[in-house]
This record gives sequence, structure tokens and C-alpha cells, in this order.
Amino acid sequence: MKVFSLALLTLLLAALWTGSQGVSFRSFYNKCCYKEMFVHQKIPDSLIRSYQKTPPYCSRKAVRVELLKGRKFCIDPEEGWFQQYQRRKELTSTST
Repeated sequence: MKVFSLALLTLLLAALWTGSQGVSFRSFYNKCCYKEMFVHQKIPDSLIRSYQKTPPYCSRKAVRVELLKGRKFCIDPEEGWFQQYQRRKELTSTST
């Protein structure tokens, strides 16, 4: 009976541990960009609500762009149109 209880306890702890790890994997997915998430066409300035660089632990360097309707896309930060957008945003934020 002790062996059964020990095995049951071990399975329960393993399930709890993997459940907690799953939460952290989902949080990585919410902050990092993967190949299928990238958009390569220009997004009009008027549709962009906000943007944020991905954290350094992500495998790809990217910027997550949120549109006015809440959809999120990933952009290569080296894209020319995005660099121009960033410069315009910086200019308008420092001039006001």
C-alpha cells in the first residue's frame, strides 16, 4: 500500500509541475515571435496601436505590433518601413 501511495503522490507532483511549466511556455509564446507569425508587407501607420521589442530570451529578434483592432503581428526590426515608422514616432513624441 505504501508503494501505491508513493507512486500516486509522485504522479500528482509530476502533473502539478508540468502544469506550472505549461503556463511559463505559454507566456514565452505570447512574448516571442515565430516564423509563421511574421508579416513582411508594410502596415499603414494609422492601423498601428503599439509595438514592443521581443525579450532577449526569444530565438528571433523581432517587434510585436498590435493593431487598433487588437490583432498582433511580428515584424523584422530591420524592415525599412518599420524603421521609418519608428523614427516618425520618436520625432512626434519628442516634439510634443
